[in-house]
Amino acid sequence: MGQIKIFNSIGEMTQQSLDWKKNGFSVGFVPTMGFLHKGHLTLIEKAVEKCGKVAVSIFVNPTQFGQGEDFEKYPKNFERDIELASSAGADCVFFPSKDEMYPQNYQTYVELENLPAFLCGKSRPGHFRGVATIVSKLFNIVMPDFAFFGEKDFQQLAVIRQMVKDLNFNIKIQGVPIVREDDGLAMSSRNTYLSKEERKSALLLYKSIIKAEEMIKNGERKSLKVIEMMKNIINECDFAKIDYINISNPKTLEDVELIENEVVLAMAVFIGKTRLIDNKVIIP
Repeated sequence: MGQIKIFNSIGEMTQQSLDWKKNGFSVGFVPTMGFLHKGHLTLIEKAVEKCGKVAVSIFVNPTQFGQGEDFEKYPKNFERDIELASSAGADCVFFPSKDEMYPQNYQTYVELENLPAFLCGKSRPGHFRGVATIVSKLFNIVMPDFAFFGEKDFQQLAVIRQMVKDLNFNIKIQGVPIVREDDGLAMSSRNTYLSKEERKSALLLYKSIIKAEEMIKNGERKSLKVIEMMKNIINECDFAKIDYINISNPKTLEDVELIENEVVLAMAVFIGKTRLIDNKVIIP
């Protein structure tokens, strides 16, 4: 394995991609906010399997954080990230500064009409505008053939697929299944915020999803009944605060009242001060 390259400037990253393409390599891309865990490494490994060269970006994007969210304290460990990205087979890491990505007098944003109106978009206004903008910029800089995203951020993946289609990006988007801890908790950089007791309580999210799937498979068709059962499980924990639990159409993200076709069961729950998300696509 060669030495992993680190690029801080947009020009250098773009030049590297152009060189790779000129030499006949396909380019895979994994955008991250750093503090890599096994979920990210799975994305990188999938990219390595599929593509000749793989670029990973590390950028904590300020435009997708709302007021009072954890932008300032988002966990960081750059040296460790480089080591992990390299061990997973990445060829380079793009690590730009905020000023490199959003120079003075920056004024262009990418916004979707409908998909951000649901799920996380309801309680995080402007979040998906920030996501769509930064991902568009990164796509233009890295110029990948394939880009890899985790299915844990189900709405984000839907937003990016729609954006790529609408804006005619010549990039194939690859969704990669949720990577879970041994006890079922979906892997997240924010899991490090959890105290020991909170970490234990966080398992109620996945427990409620498993029970909901059983209920649906056993014939329950009313979304409200399934959601009520899930809320009861999560509210067993004193310091859990439900942001939302929804049963939605996987394509439009609109609420589904009667479960007749494939649905996505998605949730965001605060455990203490930490906001966790999880989901599962269920076929009745």
